[in-house]
Amino acid sequence: MAIDFDATRWETIRSTYRQWWAGELERPLIPVRVRGRDPGRPMPGAPLLSQATCADFSIPPERIIDRIDYELSTFHYLGDAFPCFNMDCFGPGVLAAFLGAELDNSTGRVWFHPPWRQPIEEIHFCFDPGNAWFRRLCAIYRAGMERWEGRVLMTMTDLGGNLDVLSTFRPGEELLMDLYDAPEEVQRLAGEEHAAWHQAYEALNAVLQPVNPGYSDWSQIYSEKPGYILQCDFSYMIGPEMFDAFVKPELAATCRRLGRSFYHLDGKGQLAHLDSLLRIPELGGVQWVPGNGAPDCGHWPEVYRKIAAAGKRMQVLGDLETLDAVIGQVGTGRGMHLSGPLLWGAEGDGTAVRRKLARYGVE
Repeated sequence: MAIDFDATRWETIRSTYRQWWAGELERPLIPVRVRGRDPGRPMPGAPLLSQATCADFSIPPERIIDRIDYELSTFHYLGDAFPCFNMDCFGPGVLAAFLGAELDNSTGRVWFHPPWRQPIEEIHFCFDPGNAWFRRLCAIYRAGMERWEGRVLMTMTDLGGNLDVLSTFRPGEELLMDLYDAPEEVQRLAGEEHAAWHQAYEALNAVLQPVNPGYSDWSQIYSEKPGYILQCDFSYMIGPEMFDAFVKPELAATCRRLGRSFYHLDGKGQLAHLDSLLRIPELGGVQWVPGNGAPDCGHWPEVYRKIAAAGKRMQVLGDLETLDAVIGQVGTGRGMHLSGPLLWGAEGDGTAVRRKLARYGVE
């Protein structure tokens, strides 16, 4: 049995998200995938692609795609959801592997390690399209495009943030010390990595497009135009002055190149940079993640009001109750995108979820 989504529903998705990006949609976006649909065939033998399985190159790409197809066939797609497979399964910041870092998934999660320890002056970044990890991703993308012919969106892999990737090669306290001791070298490598990031992004999109039915990333926010959710988790450890010197210029340049962008604001330590981020004209929105041990997203009215006042969109992590809380704090659901347990937690045919969605005006 095919995935439960046809061309007419794809046109609805395109139209709805087009209005949202243009600021013309009065309601929030609420994508919901409900597990419980009968896929009509046995589960294939290949494991589902994940961080735990991504290093097994013995599995042909076609079998990987067949297993993903089965998985996507077990869902009902409600609200603003669409068939999508999140290709973050090669780990957060796979650009590091493209640049020569070792990808280690022996724990079931992907970690990157420097292949060598060198003085910062001796490190150079250059994108190599012959890299084994890059070629593996391309092969899986090609198989997906051939299998689905535009019926399923495969997201951009998690390339990572600029200084986050650099910190793979200068781990621990080394990069922090480099900001003081070798700022020119940090700027040089940030520039080299910026170039490599966009070369990889464009090369992967050359495989995906024009068949892929749009663009997305691990945030799973849909766009008809190129975009990405940017980040710099490293900035949790630095102050506003260093953020503006070493992080913000590259972020702003990437926002200008992409056209559509979000920023992954992860943890209370990054709130010191929010005002600076919101002054990037081309930044489209912010995804706020309070972090482990902190109150959930429904308890940060000052953060969401500030984002809304700057005219930026926001992705809210949580359930419908969390979304209600944020809407109450901001005064409108306009420009919001919900991402949370509803994507995976519900079972059955989705009748109960449909009733909940109806009060938001979501069919």
